[in-house]
Amino acid sequence: MNLDDPVCLCFRVSRRKLLNFVRREQPRVASQLSQCGGAGTGCGWCVPFLTQLFARTTGGIELDTLTAEEYAHGRADHIRAGRGTPPPAAPPSHPADEPDNPG
Repeated sequence: MNLDDPVCLCFRVSRRKLLNFVRREQPRVASQLSQCGGAGTGCGWCVPFLTQLFARTTGGIELDTLTAEEYAHGRADHIRAGRGTPPPAAPPSHPADEPDNPG
């Protein structure tokens, strides 16, 4: 697809517009792309493509390429970097990633 081809056909939101939105607004989750001209809120066809575009532009990694251990380490890094706070009932960060536990 060209940059000016619409990814969301319902609302005619182009790939270029989506990429600029991601660069400018730095959404935290793929669903926030709906704030770009309503992308993904019509028939839903483009949602998997929006998710893919979000993952590629934000350095996301596909779950199929990670082990459970790598996934847990990534979560711990995410929490340690201050990008999220788990709810009180959630499991703690990965124990091997804690500074006082060398693993």
